[in-house]
Amino acid sequence: MGRKLLPLTLDNLQDLPKRCRACVFWELDPVSGEAAVKAGTPALEKEAWISAVLLDWGSCGRVVYVDDVPVGFVLYAPPAYVPRSTAFPTSPVSPDAVQLMTGFIMPGYQGQGLGRVMVQTVAKDLLRRGFKAIEAFGDARWKEPACMLPAEHLLAVGFKTVRHHPTHPRLRLELRSTLSWKEDVEMAIDRLLGAVQKEPALRPL
Repeated sequence: MGRKLLPLTLDNLQDLPKRCRACVFWELDPVSGEAAVKAGTPALEKEAWISAVLLDWGSCGRVVYVDDVPVGFVLYAPPAYVPRSTAFPTSPVSPDAVQLMTGFIMPGYQGQGLGRVMVQTVAKDLLRRGFKAIEAFGDARWKEPACMLPAEHLLAVGFKTVRHHPTHPRLRLELRSTLSWKEDVEMAIDRLLGAVQKEPALRPL
């Protein structure tokens, strides 16, 4: 099985699932995001966002391929590039951290360690850029696949709660700890990224 992880660019944006290519939950603030959906332009807004981040900061994601077939992705960026992050009661993300926005692995490829490889690749990338941690807003009442990752699963893969909230706690993973994970954490990260597989409708905060 040949596997490779490539930086997300405009050239391979089409390798993301269709619903993700047209999702601007994180990329726009709530008002602008709703306006884009009503105008039918979320895919264009997504492409514009990725282009702007690429020019200003660099690649903001990784796409995983197995035998040249795209099977998963992860999306991340400093909070300054993620307008939705300011809409949470547990904001802001720490200045030494990058926000894990979302990610997943296709159902048929879960449990193969791809999640671990993907997050370790992100960790190495961010360590090179001088960041110390990844932070994420978890969904403490997660019931079905959506744009937010379940808080329970984030905790299971090593994230620690840095600001409690009954619905949207903010969690943090120290990057250096990701470079020496055990097998149980590898399995947990696959479950985490596999938790957002279906084609969900966006839920309001």
